[in-house]
Amino acid sequence: MNSYAVPPTRREAVVRQLREEIISGELPPGTLIKDAEIAARFGVSITPVREAIAQLSVEGLIDIAPNRTRHVTKVTQKNALELIDVMQVLACAGFEWGMDNLTETHLETMRQRQREFVEGIRSGNMVAATAAGADFSTVVILASGNRELQSMVDLVVARTTRILAQTAESDLWQIWIEGHDGVLAALEGGDTEGALRRYRQIYADYRAKVATLMFGA
Repeated sequence: MNSYAVPPTRREAVVRQLREEIISGELPPGTLIKDAEIAARFGVSITPVREAIAQLSVEGLIDIAPNRTRHVTKVTQKNALELIDVMQVLACAGFEWGMDNLTETHLETMRQRQREFVEGIRSGNMVAATAAGADFSTVVILASGNRELQSMVDLVVARTTRILAQTAESDLWQIWIEGHDGVLAALEGGDTEGALRRYRQIYADYRAKVATLMFGA
């Protein structure tokens, strides 16, 4: 059984572990999800497993067929690009709303998350890299004071992360590394408009790269 930190409830523990395995690619798209096998592997009853699967279905990470069989969601070109578009709209709105509220403490946190992001990629720890990369934007979005928006962003990020988390060598990562560096440089120079333009450009570049690299479009 894989080791994992147990959150307040068994359901949350199973959600966290399954989500991590799906995002990291340990459970590839199309993998059949069986309640009994997961319950035995995690040492829990069937009930929290079923509740966790229902939650991950809402997040779009698990598909539940009419016959009730469950599989890890397959990424198609259409849903991948649509998810990127939605993430761009939500994240850029939060970024724009939060920029003027950033303090030096916020910027230092962003610098630290960027260092963790790069280190995670270099060490091949895709889960850590993904979390740090998402937190980079979360700092700004939460500075807007709109926690409901952050909740929506979190849901979309959970579904799109599998596109990013291919391998440490993927060209997709470099778009975010360079983009974050550019955003930080602009913010540190007091150029909030430039920071927003650079942040938006990350998503445009990422979408184009996903379309060509993963789908040959």
